[in-house]
Amino acid sequence: MTIKLICTSHTPLMDFCSPTETTEKHVRQVFQQLAEQVKEYDPQLIVIFAPDHFNGFFYDLMPAFCVGVRANAVGDWDIGKGPLNVPENTAKELISALYNAGIDVAQSWRMQADHGFTQPLMLLCQDLQHYPTIPIFINCAARPLPGCHRAVALGRAVGQFLSTTDQRVLLLGSGGLSHDPPISQIGQASPQVEEFLIAGRNPTKEARQKRQSRVIAVGEALVRGENVAVPLNPQWDDELLNTFCSGDIQRLAALTDEAIDIQGGKGGQEIRCWIAAFAALSVYGEYQVQRHYYQPIREWLAGMAMVSAQPVA
Repeated sequence: MTIKLICTSHTPLMDFCSPTETTEKHVRQVFQQLAEQVKEYDPQLIVIFAPDHFNGFFYDLMPAFCVGVRANAVGDWDIGKGPLNVPENTAKELISALYNAGIDVAQSWRMQADHGFTQPLMLLCQDLQHYPTIPIFINCAARPLPGCHRAVALGRAVGQFLSTTDQRVLLLGSGGLSHDPPISQIGQASPQVEEFLIAGRNPTKEARQKRQSRVIAVGEALVRGENVAVPLNPQWDDELLNTFCSGDIQRLAALTDEAIDIQGGKGGQEIRCWIAAFAALSVYGEYQVQRHYYQPIREWLAGMAMVSAQPVA
């Protein structure tokens, strides 16, 4: 079998706020180039590690990790509609393999996948149904969070399972790098907001738009130079990218929530999804990485990066 990895930042603000024309054109060109790579590679199976932003997973029952046996797009930010093309039997086999490896994942037969899943799939695959895709949720927002070392263990167990299949596999990691979106924390919010964090599924169109407007406002405030969030951190992002390129999985496993918060903001915790993807790839031995793009884009509230990797032949 063959395996390929692509990890990308995601940002729902791509279609709502505009950086300079040159920056936006470059980002979209790189995504298109990666989409052409995916088309040429023609994966028989995609496994995507992604977070959620209190759109599909809530505190009424918050797993550290969850594998979707069936999944549908939440439709937040108007990114993607309808079901994902999940190969149910393969997903169930993966869950069993993870249990046998000591990784107690949850399973969902009605996963709601938000833009953390759908944006990379739409940008790289053009739609949600074209390729068989297993979505794996990693809790990166609802504290307490699974440690980065647990993301490594999850990724390696997924990689071990994939190594037994005879398919062309594409690993996707979605999230990060540094960014600090306005995500409320349980225990630090009003009773009304806490109730949303506990059981806020399927909000009204008006409620979703109001929430999205708050995110847009933070991006606009950052552009104006206002101190409304942890600033984007190109130095931290670059160090992380260098670590991924070096293959130092143990250094990634040692990252702490506190250090990530300080350097990368609340959204920086999503780096767990990249860590899991690279840990899965590491099962196949030494790998080589290509850095396709990096730029801190305040209008999009994200350190935007795109990398690909494959095992060394």
